[in-house]
Amino acid sequence: MDFKEQIKQVKLAAPKMANTTKQNRNQALQSVSTALLHNQDAIFAANQEDRKQAKLDGVPEPILNRLKFDDKKLKDVLAGIQDLIKLSDPLFQTVFQRELDQGLLLKKVTCPIGVIGVIFEARPDALVQISALCIKSGNCVVLKGGSEALKTNKILFDIIYKAILEAGLPLHCMMQLEARSEIKELLSCHGLVDLLIPRGSNAFVQYIMDNTKIPVMGHADGICHIYVDLDADLAKAVPIVFDAKTQYVSACNAVETLLVHKEIAPRFLPELKKMLDKKQVEIRGTKEVAKLISCKEATEEDNKTEYLDYILSVKIVENLQQAIDHINFYGSHHTDCIITENKETAEIFMDLVDSAGVYQNCSTRFADGYRYGFGAELGISTGKLHARGPVGLEGLVSYKYKLFGEGQIVEDYALGRKSFHFKEL
Repeated sequence: MDFKEQIKQVKLAAPKMANTTKQNRNQALQSVSTALLHNQDAIFAANQEDRKQAKLDGVPEPILNRLKFDDKKLKDVLAGIQDLIKLSDPLFQTVFQRELDQGLLLKKVTCPIGVIGVIFEARPDALVQISALCIKSGNCVVLKGGSEALKTNKILFDIIYKAILEAGLPLHCMMQLEARSEIKELLSCHGLVDLLIPRGSNAFVQYIMDNTKIPVMGHADGICHIYVDLDADLAKAVPIVFDAKTQYVSACNAVETLLVHKEIAPRFLPELKKMLDKKQVEIRGTKEVAKLISCKEATEEDNKTEYLDYILSVKIVENLQQAIDHINFYGSHHTDCIITENKETAEIFMDLVDSAGVYQNCSTRFADGYRYGFGAELGISTGKLHARGPVGLEGLVSYKYKLFGEGQIVEDYALGRKSFHFKEL
């Protein structure tokens, strides 16, 4: 069977998947959780092989960190699955009911998107999260993970797919791509795939957008900022920045650029540097920063770079507006934070910064579907259509209008024999 025929099988499975009950899908998720736990040794062995090969291939440290799938990662994904099971059913929910006229009832009801293609980085836990979200939301999914995680992704997919079929979900509701060449074929499946979600570099996401007619949702870079305001509490600011930079350095919600108000910089930056030195974070600062702490000289390129490494760009700003302007110009509209005790200043920042997530006095690392209580996430969307921010269950459903009549025809309304009265129910 050629590639498009396989995708057609997934498309044909979509209505069957959409018609499953909450109980069907939750039981499938429970079966997945049990199967992953039962096969953990085989999963860890496959991951060890992937990591060993990645090191031989000279894969950068940040990618090696993402590639790791150990006991902790397994516990995390299993907890995420249990959280998803507990969540209410996102499907068949009536958003509104409206009586257009006597005996003419309109309902807006949630439904799955259909077939979702997800191209993601070398992070095996992402495969589990993506699969679980699609199962819970009644969507069929086509998965393509990073080649560095080939063996881990293969065994994870096989375990998950077998478990959900045994639990009664429809055949062909999941499909895995392994060859990079298949990405190009996937992009040509307009009409068979309803949505693409690419996760990766800016250049990669742009390539996907430029080479397909399929709608694309997602984000490119994660250039997150923290602005330390004049009225910041330094006892909060130092650990927040430290956490945002170092807690998991290769995540897209790690802070990359730090903006500091000129009045607080002389007190704040030396204290921060002491903390960052513990993790050997390289600071790239402007000339004004270099007068206060030792650092490497920053360039214009640093303003627009997602390091995914122990590197932090630092700039001193004159005021709040300059910080907002910098973030809106250089940022990727992912997640940005202000550290301040001034409520009015925080409100201005959060209203004017054009990002999917705007925070006050907390780490940017909270930008995550699991931490938002979504159970997991398919990715972060920095666009403004359909879904924005961490894409959980709500971002994976669409809706349809159901109209129930008793023989009404439009001509009666066009000629004035009948009229609408639009009554909300």
